Amino acid sequence: MDEKTFWACIKDGAVPDRGTPRPPSNALPADLVQLLISKVGLDEAEVAVMSKEDAMARMQKYWAEGV
Repeated sequence: MDEKTFWACIKDGAVPDRGTPRPPSNALPADLVQLLISKVGLDEAEVAVMSKEDAMARMQKYWAEGV
């Protein structure tokens, strides 16, 4: 870590990049994946190819209609 990054962390609370991979912006939240598999009964492979919008719509359908 260089001095500029160090002081930005101390003074501004800016967390330095530590090389941790970031999930893609379109990645499904883990709790949503868990609900789709355990509650809705979808297969992992089916959930893996869903967009975030499709996954949310499917979960909302389950909550509203129970299916």
